[in-house]
Amino acid sequence: MLVILKQKRPMKLKNKISYLFILLLIAINSNGQQDSITILKLNDFLQLVKQHHPLAKQAELITKSADANTLAAKGNFDPKLFYDFRNKFYDSKNYYELGNGGFKIPTWFGLELKAGYEQNDGSYLNPENTVPNQGLVYSQISLPLLQGLIIDDRRATLKQAKLFQELSVFDKINTINELLYKAGKTYWEWQLAYANLQIHQNAVAISQDRFNAVRKTSSLGDRPAIDTVEANIQLQDRIINLQQATMDYRTKSLLLSNYLWLENDVPIELTEKTIPEIGTLNYEKETMLYSNVLKIDSLINAHPNLKMYDFKLKQLAVEKRFKQDKLKPSLNVNYNPLFNAENINMGYQNNYKWGVTVGFPIFLRKERGDLQLTKLKIATTTYDNLNKRNELMNKVKSTVNEYNTYKEQIAVYSKNVINYERLWQSEKRLFDSGESSLFMINSREMSYINAQIKLNEIINKNKKAALDAEYSFGLLNTIY
Repeated sequence: MLVILKQKRPMKLKNKISYLFILLLIAINSNGQQDSITILKLNDFLQLVKQHHPLAKQAELITKSADANTLAAKGNFDPKLFYDFRNKFYDSKNYYELGNGGFKIPTWFGLELKAGYEQNDGSYLNPENTVPNQGLVYSQISLPLLQGLIIDDRRATLKQAKLFQELSVFDKINTINELLYKAGKTYWEWQLAYANLQIHQNAVAISQDRFNAVRKTSSLGDRPAIDTVEANIQLQDRIINLQQATMDYRTKSLLLSNYLWLENDVPIELTEKTIPEIGTLNYEKETMLYSNVLKIDSLINAHPNLKMYDFKLKQLAVEKRFKQDKLKPSLNVNYNPLFNAENINMGYQNNYKWGVTVGFPIFLRKERGDLQLTKLKIATTTYDNLNKRNELMNKVKSTVNEYNTYKEQIAVYSKNVINYERLWQSEKRLFDSGESSLFMINSREMSYINAQIKLNEIINKNKKAALDAEYSFGLLNTIY
């Protein structure tokens, strides 16, 4: 794909090399002709947008952000080293020295393993902290038996992070689809402006030729002098229309340039030598469009928008399960075998600590309220999902219907344009033979010009309807 482009701001050396390479390709393609025209097709344009536009690159960050979020959630299960040291020295007396270090290993099933070494000393040491001279080696097994046994905050967070990781893929597709859709709309508006500009340029050329001819015949006495005034008025009106069409085309070109970027994040804009594809009445992907209509249910079910709702519901299901677990009493059991550091192989049957922690809110108002809010979120998301599915289904049907209607209108109105041209050519022959007036020839021309513009608009609406259908199916990212 070759596009004549110009840059908007100064480039660094690397960007210059890339830019000059594009210009070299253009020069080769144009065979040395400075006035060569390059056609920018919709497919090539959207591929360029998809590859280099900042929003397309930003979409890549969505999945990277989800990966980072999952990595952070996995970190909740990382083993941890710890060490705690406390010392009180007062009035030349060492009251106590408490040292405790080791590591903890959380597991997926809620079981937490812990091992450490404790060494304490001091004149006023609490008897509870008394350990052998060589220190005390201990281990700990902590297990929740009710709340937290099936699911806890760490497991819920990781499950939701993994679901978000999968959801981010569809979020990325949606972002790119939206970008391509807006870019495609802008392209067809640019194409319509160019097609109408050509019509007005041709109208000015015809009007200019007529004015010259009328002025010449008037000077020879074959036509009244007032005809030159009327011919000049017609010419000036056409020039004003051309100026308006030129301004519209330049505006649309600048809007299209918003989507054009080089590889290294350098914005570029179109030159006057780059034009859109014209004269294509048929939609080249029509067979695929009708094929998609036949499998509309499966395509809508796989639509990125609906897939996002599916994963949101799965995330809420995890949240609901976690909130339901909060309704259970908390019952945690800790068992700590103790070992003498002097002889680690000594039996620990009579050397241990253990304990039980129980807790249960009396009214459970917070827990029940949180659960109700989660259920309401699920209900709201479910309704949103149903509504979105219905909207997508109707949107697809309406866009395909628009496409077919505009296609039929093109076939009908193309004949009208031919008939308007015949009337104009007939009136032109009468005018050239002196049997018609400037008013009549101008009237026929304006009808023909307006018919051409209207046909361009219908063709453009047909192209936009096809783009709407592709977008409604959620397939822009895969088509272009």
